[in-house]
Amino acid sequence: MTNTLGQSPFWRSRRAVGFWLLAIAAVILGMITVGGLTRITGSGLSITEWDVIMGAIPPLNDAQWHEAFAKYQRIPQYIHENRGMSLEAFKGIFWWEWAHRLLGRLLGVLFFAPFVWFAWAGAIKRAEWPRMIVLFLLGGLQGAVGWWMVQSGLETRMSVSQYRLAIHLGVALILLVAMVWTALQYLRAGEQSATAKMPRGPVAIAVLVYVQMLLGALVAGLHAGLIYNTWPSMDGRFAPEDLFGLSPWWTNFFENPATAQFDHRIGAYIVATSVFALWWRERGRLQGLARRSGNALPHVTLFQIALGIVTLLLQAPEFLAAAHQLTAVLLLCTAVWHAFELKTQNEGVRHAENDLPSRTVDRGVGSRAG
Repeated sequence: MTNTLGQSPFWRSRRAVGFWLLAIAAVILGMITVGGLTRITGSGLSITEWDVIMGAIPPLNDAQWHEAFAKYQRIPQYIHENRGMSLEAFKGIFWWEWAHRLLGRLLGVLFFAPFVWFAWAGAIKRAEWPRMIVLFLLGGLQGAVGWWMVQSGLETRMSVSQYRLAIHLGVALILLVAMVWTALQYLRAGEQSATAKMPRGPVAIAVLVYVQMLLGALVAGLHAGLIYNTWPSMDGRFAPEDLFGLSPWWTNFFENPATAQFDHRIGAYIVATSVFALWWRERGRLQGLARRSGNALPHVTLFQIALGIVTLLLQAPEFLAAAHQLTAVLLLCTAVWHAFELKTQNEGVRHAENDLPSRTVDRGVGSRAG
């Protein structure tokens, strides 16, 4: 069915695909936020089994709640940290983890069903199906990595491995970035060519923010935000005394809480310096949406710096820690958005420069003919 102008209705258009992908990105953002709160509240190990289908149904009666609680009471986290926890307290941590997993299941449905519709309607071309399938599989991989992470805390540890936590977050961020970029391509179809060069500055910023978030995951996994709660010094020093207290030395970067926090601080300084250097270099040269995204980068960065400092000084309270992670994700998305807009602007400039000689020739021929 088409409208009176002979165009396909909106829900069968490529712009509709773009808005759908942005909605999926918003769900992923919600998953990352809820996942952060799940970790902060110590809820991530409350469900000790992975059942993709039946796991979507929570305990429905008292017997089922006691059964779920009994399974949790067998793991080291309960034995060494939460012994004596009441059933009501267990329900409190259970619902966080259940909500996180439910969002993951919901994400799969919200992606697959509309994809089938858009593919059937022709809004997603056949040549683009493999890309969408890769996005779907990446979402499935994220779920598998999440369970692999949870497993690390069920037998000998009292929390999940910081390595697996960083990998879990890293895969989620890759999925989010891919979703946002693909959504922008559908929303702005025809404004870029496949051969347009990627702008190195914003891409470098996005990579730096990504690495900084992985460093943040190590901080979270090692509970390193609960020590050295002073700024700009670390208890009166630039670097902590036990910066390389472990042997071999390289394990400090992954196992030493003091080193993890120091690395995260240095990463923040590098990101901030890079963002403001890029903004200074680009000032006055950007137009339209590229200018908006370019100006958004330093503003989000400033807010994230202030939020990080306050979170550290107050020993990472739950709300501020979650807000700090959320803002980091928004900063990453802003860098990706700016990379897209700058790539689009550069492509427009290139086309204008290529067209200029032919237009000059045409005007010259026209004047002679006159």
